[in-house]
Amino acid sequence: MSTSLNSTPSTTPSTTGSAPAALPGGTWTLGDREVTRFGYGAMQLAGPGVVGPPADRAGALAVLRAAVEAGVTHIDTSGAYGPHVVNELIREALHPYPHHLVIATKVGAERDARGGWPTARRPEDLRRQVQDDLRTLGVDTLDLVNLRMGDAGGPRAGSLAEAFTTMAELQQQGLVRHLGLSNVTAEQVAEARSIAPIVCVQNMYNLAVRHDDDLVDDLARDAVAYVPFFPLGGFSPLQSSALSAVAERSGTTPTAIALSWLLQRSPNVLLIAGTKSVDHLHENIAGAATVLSEQDVAELDAIGR
Repeated sequence: MSTSLNSTPSTTPSTTGSAPAALPGGTWTLGDREVTRFGYGAMQLAGPGVVGPPADRAGALAVLRAAVEAGVTHIDTSGAYGPHVVNELIREALHPYPHHLVIATKVGAERDARGGWPTARRPEDLRRQVQDDLRTLGVDTLDLVNLRMGDAGGPRAGSLAEAFTTMAELQQQGLVRHLGLSNVTAEQVAEARSIAPIVCVQNMYNLAVRHDDDLVDDLARDAVAYVPFFPLGGFSPLQSSALSAVAERSGTTPTAIALSWLLQRSPNVLLIAGTKSVDHLHENIAGAATVLSEQDVAELDAIGR
C-alpha cells in the first residue's frame, strides 16, 4: 500500500508486468499502479446480508491469502461490508501488504441496524469513512477510493460536485492516492472528471445488464478502468439458454463463460468476482481463461441486447 501522492498517474494500459502469466487477462495500469485484470471482490466474506462476521473466519482468511498467492494484485472492499468486518479480515490476512497489492475501497453509503444501505455523502460523512478505512485496513494512505452514488436500486441522476470535491480534497491531503466512482451515470462521470482525475468506474455490468456499453468504450479510449460489480448477476445469478449452450460447447461452466466474456469485452475491464471458497476462487481463475470464438461472442452479445 502506498503512503504518498507524489507519482504522476500513467494513462497507458499495460498487458505485461510482474503478475504471474497464469492469471487471465494480463494487467492494466490503474492510475500509477499495475494490477491484474483478474481481481478479487471481498464483499461475500462478511456474514449473511453482508452484516457481521463470517461463519467460517479461517476460511475467509484462507481465501484472501489464496487470492494473493495466485497472483491477484487488486482487491475490492468497503467499510460498509460488515460494517468494517471485511476490512479487518483483509488486514488480519494480508498485513503488512505486499508492495504490488492495490486495495480499493468505497465510501458514500453506510449500514443501519436493519441491514440497509443508507447514503452517507455529506463532507463530514466521507471524511469519517475515509478515516475508518485507514484505521481498519491499517494504512496511512488508501490506494483507491470509489465514491458511491445512487442507492441500492442503481444510479440516480444528480450532481456529485460537493461529494467529489470533498474526495479531491482528501486526495490532496495525502489520505487517498487515486479516486474512482461507483454506481454512477455517464453524466456524473463527466462531472467528476471536470473536478479531479478518476482511474476507474465501478458499475453493475454483466452479460445481461448492458446499460454501460457506451461508457465502457468511452472510458477505454481514455485509459480509465471499468470494474463491473455483480459480474455474475449478484443476487439474481445469470441464467440464459445461450449462455448454457456456449458453456456446453466449450466444455466449461456458465460462470466461466460469463467471466471470460467480460475480460474479452474490453481491455479496460477489471474483474472483481467474489467467493468464500478457495476451490471456487481457483475455478473462477481457470474459467476466466476460457477463450471465446467470434460465434460464441455473437451469441452471448445477444443476451443483453
